[in-house]
Amino acid sequence: MDRESLIKDASRIVIKLGTAVLMKDEGGIALSRFYSFVESIAELMKAGKEVLLVTSGAVGLGVRTLNLPGKPKDLPLKQACAAVGQGRLMSLYNDAFEKADVVAAQVLLTEEDFSNRKRYLNLRSTISELLALKVLPIINENDTVSTAELELLKEEGVKVNFGDNDKLSALVASKMDADLLIILTDVEGLYTADPRLGPAAELISLVETFTPEIEQLGQSKVDASKPGRGGINTKIAAAKVATQSGCAAIIAGGKVEGVIRRIFSGKEVGTLFLPGKGLSGKQRWIAFATTVKAALVVNSGARTALLGGKASLLPAGVVAVKGNFDRGDVVSIEDEGGREFARGIVNYASDETRQVSGQSSDALENLVSPLGRNYDALITRDNIAFLEV
Repeated sequence: MDRESLIKDASRIVIKLGTAVLMKDEGGIALSRFYSFVESIAELMKAGKEVLLVTSGAVGLGVRTLNLPGKPKDLPLKQACAAVGQGRLMSLYNDAFEKADVVAAQVLLTEEDFSNRKRYLNLRSTISELLALKVLPIINENDTVSTAELELLKEEGVKVNFGDNDKLSALVASKMDADLLIILTDVEGLYTADPRLGPAAELISLVETFTPEIEQLGQSKVDASKPGRGGINTKIAAAKVATQSGCAAIIAGGKVEGVIRRIFSGKEVGTLFLPGKGLSGKQRWIAFATTVKAALVVNSGARTALLGGKASLLPAGVVAVKGNFDRGDVVSIEDEGGREFARGIVNYASDETRQVSGQSSDALENLVSPLGRNYDALITRDNIAFLEV
């Protein structure tokens, strides 16, 4: 499908507005851009599109309101800024969208709203009902109570799937079966090199599949002096989550005049990431919804069997267990080179898995565990989600 048709046919769209495009460099909302975004979103909704808006800016507005000298480093102060700024942010959105004859609803999320499957299904039902009522969900992380975005997790082996609004927008796109994710930021897309370092960098207009070279382009450092918390690397990671869920993604410059209108009028704006074949709803939850703190390392035979057929993960294929987990947790599945290629819901806890690793499934009969044997496999096939490798 060509770019114009793909965008034109998108019926459910997630738009992410970053702090860097909402705020002026000296602080405060960039009002002309803000109202342009509001008008463009209202136009999309009146044209019959379903739109979900993921917005940053609460902490920045709180900093401005409290007359602080700069972005705070202390976590409680960040949360206080979020508490002050979130109300002001929603007041701005409500007033602006009311003038555009659009009803908006605030949805504040924490990681548990995704990682707990029951809460996730409730969340999905609520947002689906808002969309059916022609209401615009305005989504942000609940920074006042959640530290996932504000506090960087540095534990070795932790794979965070919820740590910035870029990834939040991708999770929303994935879980709500969106057709298109648009991430608007202070750069105009993905470049062949860092555009800040010279004119040789060229904009990449289309990414058909993710390659190691594409992901390497995102390894630029975040400028701590800028108002946003993410960098191009988090936006590439978000685009990858979206495309693996069957959703197209665009990274584009939010400071380009009329950028949303330009995208939907067929102009070649930003970088378009084409959608993959997509995972099932349950597989998407396994693959993307949870911060993963443990892993099973498997041998080459097990890796081949998992990727090439309909095999479950048996104890004989596991050569190492990293970290601790309980029955029912989501863990990474890695090859012996440390490369993650899948995730799955485990049938046994980490201490139980260590007892039987490398042995035949018969070893499960003799588990030293009050819960005893549960399944013949450590992870059954229908509880495995494969990541692109």
